[in-house]
Amino acid sequence: MKEHFFTCPHCWENISMLLDSSVFEQCYIEDCEVCCNPIQVSAQFFNSELVSFEAVTIG
Repeated sequence: MKEHFFTCPHCWENISMLLDSSVFEQCYIEDCEVCCNPIQVSAQFFNSELVSFEAVTIG
């Protein structure tokens, strides 16, 4: 697991999420820990290193 910090697309607060680096490509929805709005998270790993990350609003 790797902790990744980014800006929430809803409230613009700096937050973090734990990403599973053993899964090459992942896409899921998780709520912001500050404003509780849903965020669609997409991440890609190569050799356990994060190579792509996107966090967008839903709707």
